[in-house]
Amino acid sequence: MVNRRPPPRRRPAARRPARRSALPRRRRSRRQQRRDTQLLLLGLGGVAGLALVWAVISWLLVNWWALVVLGAVAAVGGTVWAHRYRQQQAWDRVRQQALRYGLPQLDALHHRDFEYAIRNLMLRDGCTDARQIGGAGDNGADVLATDPLGRTWVIQAKHRKDGDCGSAVGTPDLQRVNGTARQLYGADVVLVVTNGRFSTRCAPLAQQLHMHLADRRTLATWASGGRPLWELLPKIPPPRKGR
Repeated sequence: MVNRRPPPRRRPAARRPARRSALPRRRRSRRQQRRDTQLLLLGLGGVAGLALVWAVISWLLVNWWALVVLGAVAAVGGTVWAHRYRQQQAWDRVRQQALRYGLPQLDALHHRDFEYAIRNLMLRDGCTDARQIGGAGDNGADVLATDPLGRTWVIQAKHRKDGDCGSAVGTPDLQRVNGTARQLYGADVVLVVTNGRFSTRCAPLAQQLHMHLADRRTLATWASGGRPLWELLPKIPPPRKGR
């Protein structure tokens, strides 16, 4: 028998690497098409806008009387609006000047509404920029205001539901507002006002810290509309020089 050698095995043909440039080219072409479409739309929009503006200008040049009518309507509308605005301001000033609070009314308020009541009283007395800022992150200040002499007031309002029968306002409340009033708000007058009472240690500490306290009696006189608050508190500092 003749020994036949097995035929040599053929090596599989090497696979040709797929062309990778085809897909990126398609992607680039699609992106380019989108850009071209966007540019075309922007161009058409710009041309349409210019055409509209030109049409309006041309129409107004021919129909010039429309400009006169529009100007007259705008002038009348502006006059009416300005008159109503001044009238509203006048009524607001009248309401502010006539503002009165009684102690039972203040006692019945929520603590946030009590802060707004203090703001309203400052507005009544001529502090046109008085605003309530009490809430989270108020740094001990509930009301900020500038009086007619230019002094900056930082007020902390402490409301007691039971009035002077409730818990007394203590020295920690004074220390809290004193630590931020001048540094953060540039206060000239630092005030703590309450519809209740202060502990016996508050008055000496307030004197040392150059702060002012308004207890229930002072609040009653102020809220009744007798005199502005700065006339009721002793040793209010004069306005700073240069104001």
